[in-house]
This record gives sequence, C-alpha cells and structure tokens, in this order.
Amino acid sequence: MKVVVVVGGVGGARFLLGVKAALGLPPVGEGDSPHRVTALVNTGDDVWMHGLRICPDLDTCMYTLGGGVDPKRGWGHAEETWTVKSELEAYGAEPTWFSLGDKDIATHLIRTRMLRAGYPLSAVTEALCDRWRPGVELLPMTDDRVETHVVVDDPDEAGQQKALHFQEWWVRYRAKLPAHTIVPVGAEEATPAPGVVKAIEEADVVLLAPSNPVVSIGTVLSVPGVREALRRTQASVVGVSPIIGGKPVRGMADACLSAIGVETSAEAVGVHYGSRQTSEDGLLDGWLVHQGESADVPGVAVRAVPLLMTDVDATAAMVRAALDLAGVDSE
Repeated sequence: MKVVVVVGGVGGARFLLGVKAALGLPPVGEGDSPHRVTALVNTGDDVWMHGLRICPDLDTCMYTLGGGVDPKRGWGHAEETWTVKSELEAYGAEPTWFSLGDKDIATHLIRTRMLRAGYPLSAVTEALCDRWRPGVELLPMTDDRVETHVVVDDPDEAGQQKALHFQEWWVRYRAKLPAHTIVPVGAEEATPAPGVVKAIEEADVVLLAPSNPVVSIGTVLSVPGVREALRRTQASVVGVSPIIGGKPVRGMADACLSAIGVETSAEAVGVHYGSRQTSEDGLLDGWLVHQGESADVPGVAVRAVPLLMTDVDATAAMVRAALDLAGVDSE
C-alpha cells in the first residue's frame, strides 16, 4: 500500500510514528515492509538565521523517525548542548529568541552548504536522510522559497502594522499578538517538489495529519498543484482533527484559526477543509474527531475515535481507524 501523509512539525512527526507502526514498520528507523509511506512536509516555517537555512518541520520529522529527537521537547536533538548559542548571545547576535543547539547546527551547515552549491531542497533532504534512515520518504512541499509571514499590530509603534516571519510570531511572541493576516509568501509562484504530485496521484490513501490547519497543512495546500492533485486522486483522503474539546492538542493553532475566521472546533476545521464530493475545492472523504465528540461536515464521513497521541500504540490505533474509514486494509 502507498500511503501519503501531509504533515507539519512535532504533531506530524509523532503521527508518522503511528503510521509506520500501523503498517507493521518499526516506528523508528527502517524495516522490511511491502508498504510505502511518503510524507509531504510543510516548508513555510523555514527561515534564514545566522547565515544558515533552517527547516524546522523537515528536521523534526527526520530526527523523530530517525531516533534522534529530544523526547521531552519533541524537536531538536536529544542530549543537545548550547555552547554556540551562548557565544552568539555573548556577541549580542540577533535573533536571541531562537535557539539553535550545537548538534542541530551541524544539520543546518550541511543543508546550507548544499543549497549554496546549487542542490534543490528535495535533494538536500534526501542526502540528510541517508544518515537518519527515517523509513519514510520525506518530501518538502516545494524546492522554492516559501516563508509564512504574519501581519500584526506593531508592538513597538502604536497604530502601525508590521509583518513578522512566522517563527518570530510563534517563538518570540508565542502567537500572543493577534494576527490580521497569515500569508505564505512565495507560494503563488512555487511549484511542488519533484515526486509530490506523483505520490498523491499514485497513493492508495492520503492522510492529513493532526497538524496546524493553517500554517502547516494549509501552507502545503497553498502550493499550486497540490490541492488539485488531492482533489483528482483516486485515493480516499482522510483528515485527523487537531482540535479536541475546542482546544488545540498542541501549540497555538487557535490563534491561527482566528486569523482566517475559523472557529476552534473539530467541526469547523473539517468544514474548512471541505468535502471532495460537495465542494468545488474541498479535500476530504473522511474526518476523524475525538471520542465523544461529533461533527457535521457535509459530504464527509465522520467517525469519532480516541485521538490523543499518548504513545505510539495509541497513535497507530488512530491511524488504523483512518485507514479503515478510507476503506483500505493495513494488513
């Protein structure tokens, strides 16, 4: 079976652990299986800092599936050290609000060197994965530069607005500055990375991970050709709600949903994605919500199952429910 998963960062990476386990693959590393998993990863969070190209979502997926992620934070290296960060702060080098660990910097150095040598991000990602062996094909949504920006009231000048890179809004301000607009800058001119459209077209099932609907899944969908491929694929498309009990499972997705006028509820997010059957640009055939909740998403089969990713087994059970709703057998 060919499974395509559209993902963001920490939540998407943990969901991928469950996808692998549900298909009989070891959650971490490679293993023998007739199944193939392809992850289409958000790159709108990518940013240049200290002369290095940082791809947070790609790296979080790579480290998590390769067994090197910090288990407490859910991102960055395990047993990380922070000597370079301390030295940068001693020099007063901005930004001081974004932490780069010593081990993590090695990844960014290799990526930056390859990008400056002319390699596309998809080829760089493949090369980095040669070390980590995630057991999943990680594809950036595009090789082109796309960066999510957020328009907010200028915190330093009353009555003015300014655009912040998503990372500054998310990490420095913790999404506390109300967002007027969230824009994936460069997306309109971007094209899907090699293999992205083909993976969707050849998939037996497509899963939308419980990642941020606006700045993770939404950014992947903003690349021309991705949404269209999802709408025409013969595979069933099943999404998993990132909202439980009216609150995001992780992060500040409610701040992002408010910016686009969508209520923070499983039903509202499902309606936002829309039905492939009844909407001109809808995506879903199925939608999973948390056990005990309900949602009315016209044209979409809705099922309630436990959605808390407390461990790999719980996540695998969630994935199996999604595959069942899609009408495919994981055995």
